[in-house]
Amino acid sequence: MRVTSTRIVSTEHLFGQTYLTWLMAPSLTQGASPGQFLMLRYGADSDPLLPRPMSYHRIRQGKDGGEVAILYQVRGRVTGLLAQEKPGKELLAWGPLGHGFAVRPRSQNLLLVAGGMGIAPLLWLAEESVAKGKNVTLVLGVQTAEQTVPARILPPEVEVIIATEDGSAGRKGLASQSFEELLPWADQVFSCGPQPMYEAMAEVTRRLQSRTPVQVLLETPMACGTGLCYGCSVETRQGVRQVCKDGPCFELRDVF
Repeated sequence: MRVTSTRIVSTEHLFGQTYLTWLMAPSLTQGASPGQFLMLRYGADSDPLLPRPMSYHRIRQGKDGGEVAILYQVRGRVTGLLAQEKPGKELLAWGPLGHGFAVRPRSQNLLLVAGGMGIAPLLWLAEESVAKGKNVTLVLGVQTAEQTVPARILPPEVEVIIATEDGSAGRKGLASQSFEELLPWADQVFSCGPQPMYEAMAEVTRRLQSRTPVQVLLETPMACGTGLCYGCSVETRQGVRQVCKDGPCFELRDVF
């Protein structure tokens, strides 16, 4: 892992404040796997000062080498600037970082649970899994239909279940409710979303006394992404762990 210069290949507005940006970054694709992340710094100067962690959304081979996609919402200055940049803009980045998802070779039925923008790192995992002949069901929980990702970016071989809190699309309810229904079917579960969703999922596993492995990606503030600043430390059953170095993938039962 080393700091490298990347270049924006394209940026697409998907819906609302959600954008998809492809970066030309051959070194960032080497050894990368679903669930890992990269640190993105907007420029070489000190404004904005800190980099931002970004999940790997997908990778592909471009005409000039490997390219990385990031799927994100505009939430602050860095993402606001990124969404408006034209192709060719150079950024600084380092990665791949952290430990991603681990799919057991014998697992055949995979359940993916996304809360909102938690969909970002799960689509690559879904694509890789169906390519290996596994059965994949993806649950996407959002507040309203306007927050669902376009169907064209979803792998066609994956069964997709939409859960909206207001009932405007798919099932009315929370992603954790569909998780409870499908948990007995799954050999493994992989999830990315907000903490309340994880807490609800943990309650389901306890109530059902399920032993199905559930891997979740944690999101915390990060300043370095390499374990130097200890700003992303979390309490687990094994003691204090760093999300950037020991995660971001953890077993649900170890944290919640």
